Amino acid sequence: MKLSAKSRYASRILLDLALHNEGVPHRVNDISERTGITVPFIEQIIKPLKHAGMVTSKRGAAGGHQLGRSPENITLGDIVRIMEGSVELSACLSAPELCERTAVCPTRAAWQRATDAMLRELDTITLAGLAGGAPNCCQLADDYFERDSSLPV
Repeated sequence: MKLSAKSRYASRILLDLALHNEGVPHRVNDISERTGITVPFIEQIIKPLKHAGMVTSKRGAAGGHQLGRSPENITLGDIVRIMEGSVELSACLSAPELCERTAVCPTRAAWQRATDAMLRELDTITLAGLAGGAPNCCQLADDYFERDSSLPV
């Protein structure tokens, strides 16, 4: 399984909000400037995060977005599940009826264990832990992408 850009960018956006968690909403333009993610993509990513309660929004001149939960209570596992939906490493795990070998397949259980292990690990990584380990991560990302503009943001 390869994570989509939405999961990676959602992680960056939420980490940015955790790093700037002063209890006030942040404008999309400010988030974009700090993370290097375009405004339209941020707006697209924010929707499922709001629906899941990870982000709250306020309209108006003083409006913007902020974390809906404490950074200690948001994990990479949460983010991946919201943004990806299905996170199984093999298609047979999410749709066993599509495989005629499901009942006798010796590898299906291995794929399930690997998927479970991946999610368990992602569930141990919180935004608070990430924020504590890299307080300047967004600026570091900006510096990295400025050096090589051919890299995808």
